[in-house]
Amino acid sequence: MSGNNPYSGSYGSQMSATATYGGAPAGGSPSPLPSSASASAPAGGGGALISDTTTATFARDVLEASRGLPVLVDFWAPWCGPCKQLTPIIEKVVMEAGGRVKLVKMNIDDHPSIAGQLGIQSIPAVVAFIDGRPADGFMGAVPESQIRAFIEKIAGPMVDDQAAEIEGALAEARQLLEAGDLQTAGGIFASVLQVEPDNLPARAGLAEVMIASDALDQAREFLSELSDEQKADPKVSALLKRLDQIDEARKLGDPKALEAALLADPDDHAARLNLAKIRNVEGDRQAAADHLLTIMRRDRSFDDDGARRALVAFFEVWGPADPATLSARRKMSAILFS
Repeated sequence: MSGNNPYSGSYGSQMSATATYGGAPAGGSPSPLPSSASASAPAGGGGALISDTTTATFARDVLEASRGLPVLVDFWAPWCGPCKQLTPIIEKVVMEAGGRVKLVKMNIDDHPSIAGQLGIQSIPAVVAFIDGRPADGFMGAVPESQIRAFIEKIAGPMVDDQAAEIEGALAEARQLLEAGDLQTAGGIFASVLQVEPDNLPARAGLAEVMIASDALDQAREFLSELSDEQKADPKVSALLKRLDQIDEARKLGDPKALEAALLADPDDHAARLNLAKIRNVEGDRQAAADHLLTIMRRDRSFDDDGARRALVAFFEVWGPADPATLSARRKMSAILFS
């Protein structure tokens, strides 16, 4: 078979031809198949992902099968040199596609009718069937990169199963951490690190578990192993600042004594600032923010605007999307621009 490329030289053009079996169009219900009809697997293996088909089995092997996932039909002939070049390449790419597509090969010398219905005049020709209909195709012994791009176009990009599993595990660990299940969360983060030792979200998550468990020295040592670039990551830098805030707060005295000082003198801004830093590391973010906002309302000049600077430092640890950050930032803006 020879002639012009019916796909106009592009595998991106849409096809409108229909293939029939027993008088039924590809988009309709095919005629019942003989119970003896079967497709043989090609030499070299490949199982169900790569097979041969005939005119008699085309409806089952291609039309019906394409309702589950895209089926590529490779029209070839034994005398076709470019076909021999294309076959090992397309088989390799299909096998590496992870079951996203199937490849069915049809010898047009033995079975010319289907190719004729599709208007194929030159081989090798590859036609992709989706939901029982020809959807796209290309002709010629195209490069491997072009075959990969074609498969991604019709079947979507390859999904890295391990990456997806790790992403899911990290999300689950974060939920457990927020729920207070430190042991389970830590176990998941540690498991991820066994698979990917350089996974920064897992390392940051495990360090956060250590901090929540009051294993501060262990957390600091764990994070000290990171490179300067990794330490600059927002999640890691927030943890390092959080450790510094905890260390500072532990040197600020008894919170009950600070509360008593404020009862005696509500304008004791030094006591209020220290109490805010203690409440922050205790996890009471609203109380910590309220103390600093109170100082800002009463005396912006205290400690060279120290209350605002402390609040901004809290934001860096809490994160920009944290409800406490959003609420306190609105109140701070109202004070600054009123």
